[in-house]
Amino acid sequence: MPKQKGFRLEELAAATDSEVVGNPDCYIDNLSTINSGREGSITFLTNQKYVDSLENCKASAIIVAKEFKEDKRFNYLKSDDPYMAYATLSKIFKDESESPIPSIHESAVISENSSIGNNVYIGPNVFIGPNCLIQDNVVIHANCSIVKNVSISSNSMIHHGCVIGSDGFGFAPSKNGYVKIEQLGGLKIGKDVEIGANCTIDRGAIEDTEIQDGVILDNLIHIAHNVVLGKYSAIAASCAIAGSTKIGKNFKMGGLSGVLGHLEICDDVSVGAHTLITRDIKEPGDYVGIMPAQSHKDWAKSSVFIKKQGKKVED
Repeated sequence: MPKQKGFRLEELAAATDSEVVGNPDCYIDNLSTINSGREGSITFLTNQKYVDSLENCKASAIIVAKEFKEDKRFNYLKSDDPYMAYATLSKIFKDESESPIPSIHESAVISENSSIGNNVYIGPNVFIGPNCLIQDNVVIHANCSIVKNVSISSNSMIHHGCVIGSDGFGFAPSKNGYVKIEQLGGLKIGKDVEIGANCTIDRGAIEDTEIQDGVILDNLIHIAHNVVLGKYSAIAASCAIAGSTKIGKNFKMGGLSGVLGHLEICDDVSVGAHTLITRDIKEPGDYVGIMPAQSHKDWAKSSVFIKKQGKKVED
């Protein structure tokens, strides 16, 4: 077991730019959920609608918003951004033994004409193919394939099992089947990007696929060739973006959603879960296409209504 870290509440307040309400000398040695809290725990409440869940909470301290009305049972860290304070504490209480030490595992295979920067971690069974550039402080976890013509900028992380820079899905139909279109482009991954486990991102057909700075991808996401995904975008699990779509910065995408190919999406767009984007989006905002679960009979009625409304809009 790793040695447990402990801090005075006042120290955690300084680290999170928060205000202590209660005992500044309260000893905190772990971060917990509201339900699993115990003496020595600090938990967090970011939504007022869950305040009733504090009734049986046994944590020693709670991170809350500045306007939260406290009671005397708990100590508090009051923050302008409780969720950001929680994120900061998660780093403080992280077990450092879990952090990869810069190294290249003996089972990794790296092409002779690829370049590896300083302080890079390359895990077991990683394959790095030709013409790849891995910049400083990059982490590539086990069983990833960085196939060909890929650049990964500094401080980015690729989680287990990803296939990065593989062939895009390009074929020309003929009477006798399909003729493969060779994928001649590359893939550029920006700085401070994090790519979740088992994602696949194709390199470009001619021009490069681009994942720009600060993008975060959940697990099991597919991004096709020639996509440009703008800075600071965040995509939840099991989404897919088809080829040659250009997406602006601060794009957010709920789980199990999709974007068709050859579209353009402006900055600051949020897409709800289970939504399919079929047209360009030119105005920032929230876009949702999912229907709640209902009986088949009610679904059929709703579908007819939606079709009629769509025809009215077109007319």
